[in-house]
Amino acid sequence: MMASHISSLIKCRRAAAAAEMAMVTPLLIALMFGSFELGNYFLSEHVVVKAVRDGARYAGRLGFSNYSCVDDDDGNIPGGTVVADTRNLVRTGQLTGGSARLVGWTDPETIKVTYDCVDPHSVTPSYSGIYNSMSYVPVVKVEIATDNANRLVYQSLFNRLGFDSSALYLNAASQSPVTGL
Repeated sequence: MMASHISSLIKCRRAAAAAEMAMVTPLLIALMFGSFELGNYFLSEHVVVKAVRDGARYAGRLGFSNYSCVDDDDGNIPGGTVVADTRNLVRTGQLTGGSARLVGWTDPETIKVTYDCVDPHSVTPSYSGIYNSMSYVPVVKVEIATDNANRLVYQSLFNRLGFDSSALYLNAASQSPVTGL
């Protein structure tokens, strides 16, 4: 009698779909939340790349008086309020005030603003036009800091649930020749 019950349970298919769903559901949930997280990471990276590009474009349009080029030199710091204004523009999208483009992007030190002095004839194609009378052309660089103290940490969608994203960083860099417009 007991053998007949066991064989009837083995042959019964009424709960097969529920059992299969119970086995597959954790995988589907992990895949779904992983897709959300990956999408958020790519969105955050896009926001940072666009912000850095905007900052380089802004700093490149400032006057030549902020960029002193007397020799072929790299890593110079612009004068005036170029660094502070560019950092705020990159971080918030505005020259003064504003809220951060990304959650947790509160430290302006994550943004480096420097410029290099480039011989206009050392690059191909060579600089011409407004640069004809210049011995060196200032090229401003805006980038997210890569030193460990000032790196821009990615903020996970699921940090509050205990997922640690402190080992993921957002990076971007852009440069623009100074036009003084």
